[in-house]
Amino acid sequence: MNCISGRSFSAKARLRRPINGLRRWLSFVAVSLVVACGGSATETAAADDSREYETAYSVRPDPKNGHIAVQLDLRQTRHLLREVRFSTRDPRFDGFEGDGKLIRDQDVLRWLPPDNGGTLRWRVKVASQRNGDGYDAWLGARWGLFRAEDIIPRAATRTLKGATSTTSLAFELPPEWSVVTQYAEQDGAFPVDHAHRRFSQPAGWIVMGQLGVRRDRIAGIRVAVAAPMDNAVRRLDMLALLNWTLPELARIVPELPARLTIVSAGDPMWRGGLSAPESLYIHAQRPLISENGTSTLLHEVMHVALGLNAVDGSDWIIEGLAEYFSLELLHRSGTLSRSGHERARRAQQEWSQSSTRLCGGRSSGATTARAVAIFIELDEELRQKSNGEHDLDDLVTGLLAARTEIDVDLLDTLSKNLIGENPNALHIDKLPGCRKMAPANNQS
Repeated sequence: MNCISGRSFSAKARLRRPINGLRRWLSFVAVSLVVACGGSATETAAADDSREYETAYSVRPDPKNGHIAVQLDLRQTRHLLREVRFSTRDPRFDGFEGDGKLIRDQDVLRWLPPDNGGTLRWRVKVASQRNGDGYDAWLGARWGLFRAEDIIPRAATRTLKGATSTTSLAFELPPEWSVVTQYAEQDGAFPVDHAHRRFSQPAGWIVMGQLGVRRDRIAGIRVAVAAPMDNAVRRLDMLALLNWTLPELARIVPELPARLTIVSAGDPMWRGGLSAPESLYIHAQRPLISENGTSTLLHEVMHVALGLNAVDGSDWIIEGLAEYFSLELLHRSGTLSRSGHERARRAQQEWSQSSTRLCGGRSSGATTARAVAIFIELDEELRQKSNGEHDLDDLVTGLLAARTEIDVDLLDTLSKNLIGENPNALHIDKLPGCRKMAPANNQS
């Protein structure tokens, strides 16, 4: 049915209308036509004023060749998203093609989509070795494990001011394959909602293939442990450890993520653990608790829970906090006895002796142990100088509230707020490789 009704208007009658009333009359006619089409003027104005566009990612793995094809569909009623910029330095990505314009500028690819949306496609070779020792991204004949960031390059956008995206992630999988991500599935797709970002992109760990999955709700967190079925992953053991420890974590970090996705696999994956937003990877053969009393699983859980970032050269702070509190979770939950906890701390302090510097590059095992030793001393100092009113838990609360990248200056400032003076544990003489102290420090 045509939206315009059969009602006619007399030309002679229109000519008799005053000229200054013509615009009002035409506006009335326009509104009448909108109503005749089944919508109100208010609805139409709201639609025209909408600053929301849709981005839908579709992922199709090719296990035989170790590639993944990704398609990004953009839907918008007007020209909200004007440009998307990707880095093309990673040689695993190729085959970019799409609607609108694609402009290559050295290591940057610029996509200028059509006004009403369009499609951009690319391919990525998934496999990526970590320091030549196992893979931190993999796609084989039976399963794949990688981060969304490994197949969807991080992008910057240029949009109409105030425009935001609604984003979804979907998969076209081989028969009998399934997939687990950090997101909750709804109607065959995974809505991606990062409220703090105007342009939401999928993130976090993904595992696909013939999977075994165990789920539980612990301390208000929806926990999933997923892995390929033939990889001897101890899913229930992980959930048991988390049932003991996550309630203690909730006392340290009150605002925990709503979901925690743990993915695991055996060889050829890298034999360690790696965190990402609301998700983490751990190798199938990593012990839940090592002989020295540490836990790779809880270390990575702490990274996910804290979500902290450090300025360049201060990685030891982030790694040290994760290791320190993973030991605390084991002790406070009763998983490690008091004597076991003390032995684990001593082991860290002994290991720390082989570290010659803190500030600099990425934190090594010995550097992290040295950081743990510093935090042990800082915790004791905070307790003593506040008459037991404050400890390292309070310092973490301050770090989370600061919502900024962490460095020694911030640690020193927050500690001083708790005890009224600069802590001796953070004196420059105890921080090899860290060239300066906080400006407010007047220690000799």
